[in-house]
Amino acid sequence: MLSRAQRSSFAILFLVTTGLASLPAQRAPNSNSVYQQLRSLLPGGEVITVKDLVIKRDAATFTFQNGSFAFYGPVNGKITGAVFIGQGHLHITPPAQEERHNLSVLMHSEEFDEDFDRAVLRFTDSAAEELRQASTGPGQPDSDFSRDAQDLQTFLRHHAEGSHVVSTGTAYFKRFYGNVDLRILEDVLSPAPGGYFMAAIRGHKHARLFFVLDPHGADQVAPEEVALFYWDSSDETEAIPLAFHRAAEYADDVARGNEHNEAYRILHENLDVTIERNGLLSCESTVQVRAEQDGVAVIPLDLYPSLRVSQVTAGDSSPLDWIQEKKDEDPDFGVVLATPLNRGGTATFKVTYSGHDVVMNTGNDNYYPVAREDWYPNSSQGLGDYATYQMRFHIPKGLQIIATGTRLGDTTEGKFTTSEWTTETPLPVAGFSLGDFKMREAKFGNPLSVQLTVDAYANTRPPTEYEALAQQMQDAGESLGSLGTTPMLANELGQGATAAQIYTNYFGQLPFPHIALMQQSACDYGQSWPMLVYLPICGFFDTTQQHFLGLGGENLTDHMYWQVVTPHEVAHQWWGQTVGFRSYRDQWMSEGFADASASIFLQATRSKPDDFIHFWEEEHRLLTEKNAFGFRPVDVGPLTMGIRLSSPKAGWNIYQDLVYPKGAYILHMIRMMMWSPKDGDARFKATMHDFVSTYQLQAATTEDFKAIVEKYMSPEMDLEGNHRMDWFFREYVYGTDLPNYHFQGEATPQGDGWSVHIVLAESGVPESFHMMVPIYLELVDGNIVHLANANIHGDYTVDQTVVLPKLSSAIKKVSINHFYDVLCTEN
Repeated sequence: MLSRAQRSSFAILFLVTTGLASLPAQRAPNSNSVYQQLRSLLPGGEVITVKDLVIKRDAATFTFQNGSFAFYGPVNGKITGAVFIGQGHLHITPPAQEERHNLSVLMHSEEFDEDFDRAVLRFTDSAAEELRQASTGPGQPDSDFSRDAQDLQTFLRHHAEGSHVVSTGTAYFKRFYGNVDLRILEDVLSPAPGGYFMAAIRGHKHARLFFVLDPHGADQVAPEEVALFYWDSSDETEAIPLAFHRAAEYADDVARGNEHNEAYRILHENLDVTIERNGLLSCESTVQVRAEQDGVAVIPLDLYPSLRVSQVTAGDSSPLDWIQEKKDEDPDFGVVLATPLNRGGTATFKVTYSGHDVVMNTGNDNYYPVAREDWYPNSSQGLGDYATYQMRFHIPKGLQIIATGTRLGDTTEGKFTTSEWTTETPLPVAGFSLGDFKMREAKFGNPLSVQLTVDAYANTRPPTEYEALAQQMQDAGESLGSLGTTPMLANELGQGATAAQIYTNYFGQLPFPHIALMQQSACDYGQSWPMLVYLPICGFFDTTQQHFLGLGGENLTDHMYWQVVTPHEVAHQWWGQTVGFRSYRDQWMSEGFADASASIFLQATRSKPDDFIHFWEEEHRLLTEKNAFGFRPVDVGPLTMGIRLSSPKAGWNIYQDLVYPKGAYILHMIRMMMWSPKDGDARFKATMHDFVSTYQLQAATTEDFKAIVEKYMSPEMDLEGNHRMDWFFREYVYGTDLPNYHFQGEATPQGDGWSVHIVLAESGVPESFHMMVPIYLELVDGNIVHLANANIHGDYTVDQTVVLPKLSSAIKKVSINHFYDVLCTEN
């Protein structure tokens, strides 16, 4: 018999035990049994021999001249790989001209060829059946098959992070390749047939060569499905010499950068976030997704590697499997759904995670958000997919948080303040800034209809390193003050608000009610999220401080950077946020249009055109000056190749020095072609207003922009007589042509008027090259008169005399391209 005390203890134990039993058990990461099989999978006992076997994968042809294949064992009834040892050859004929050009730059051939003696194939398509049908008999097991498979595993798992960072903006290679086992799991668990194929080749010229065909879009170049990667072990860098859509899409003229081939979309996220004073971020993210195809069983998500997931549950609170390896071993994150979704089906799940290194405490209540795009689970579709967000931030009392969206309210209890935010319109990305801020505000527009509020924020004290630097300078007898940023708050607000007004005039109303300009701890770059602009702290220093820190206007590059960084980042509220992009091929519009917008800001806010002209002088220099590798950025490739242009062979500066300035030049040239003495920029403004309103809160492609330009092009721009801008986009957007102009102009008084004789010769371009070259008169009184446009093509020479009436002043000089209207060289 139990005593009363024993009975009470037993009852309590019974209640606790049964209560725990009724709760769903948490699952450990990577515990899905199918994933565990894939993770440890190696070639099994089945080996076949082949001879003169040809396998085609889109534009690639694999010829296995002779050798043996060892198959991986089946997982969930599917064979997912094989290892080849023997003699083979890979040949690729790129279906796109820009890809052939890129090969010619990198490898001096427009087609790709590589001999190899080892290859590891991973696949979910019909490759296993093809290999078995081609078998010439059984082969001999060999430990080298497993050794090659293990070598690939080790390489991929330890090169998942830390690839070469090309710029401090949003465009860079974050890793060499993702978690292949997670990608294969998507197809192995799906009832739908898979189509993934990867060949990791040990070539004679490239020891680490990867060919990928992925129907969901190849890693890093999605939505393009086909890509070729190689790893340069000498300097630990990656290059992507080839990437393209399926060859048939080019043949059918349907290859587009806005292709929706991803398996799912995120519709909405609820983010409940806690940030502690040491920067530790913890979050519960409730994610709603919709399947874009049948059989979606796994949701791969982008999440910063040091953010470690502790639990994933379905909408009914039942536990779900999830994948997340160690942060330094292909740490891609993915959620395994309880039941696969068919197209249009939705699912909701909650992800609980936390981690350091995502928000850095830089001292004096300054916090630097390190993870900008992936501090929360997202679908990694560039800035092309828009979702809505509800965000609740719990932050230390005394700090403030400014986020993308509209603040609903703040409450403080104990040591924490809770700040709630919502998005009134879908956004391509969500973000925040944390600190102890001082704020100034400006408003413009009609408060009864559309009004835009611009706020500027600076921390009340500078980060510790800047405070220490100011003290060091003072000890050395050089007083820089405290390097505080609040004294320049009015200046930053003025620039930002003025830029927003100018851009509203030129491009149209934003779908956002406000813009917050935030001082960030980084000195060397800015970034723009919807309604949230991160500005470099050094832009908040005055010119004297910048000079002593080596950041001043001692050269044109530094001078122009600090003149335009704020208007450039504000322009991204239109380019990248209001009008998004899905593909790296269309990112040039975001960066280039923001650069061109900054030039419009300079022109509108300066009494003289000097800064405007100096801006384009610097853009021209960046494009045409050879780098340390001997390349002019303008020659390396078309700007539609985006981040892929940077490589260990052409130089890591190519992306920054080509895509930004050439993208700006393209918009600038269109503006100059549309300008008229009577209407000024009216036609250009109508074009840009239409582009923004048509693609508001959507991803736009290069071809989408071209169609809008064609809608508003002037008759004078119709150089091929078909009311299309093919000629211009072929030359400057999709091509690498750079014309050279030799010009002679002479003005002679003739009665009360003038006789102007011009000779203009074009060279360095093919016969099909067309251009409108503006001719200007510089008058003695300082006025610049646009005389005419000379339409020229190929090696044609314009030789003409024009008689003019009396002008306001004598002609001082006859010139072309006064406002850098055309990207060219002159002699």
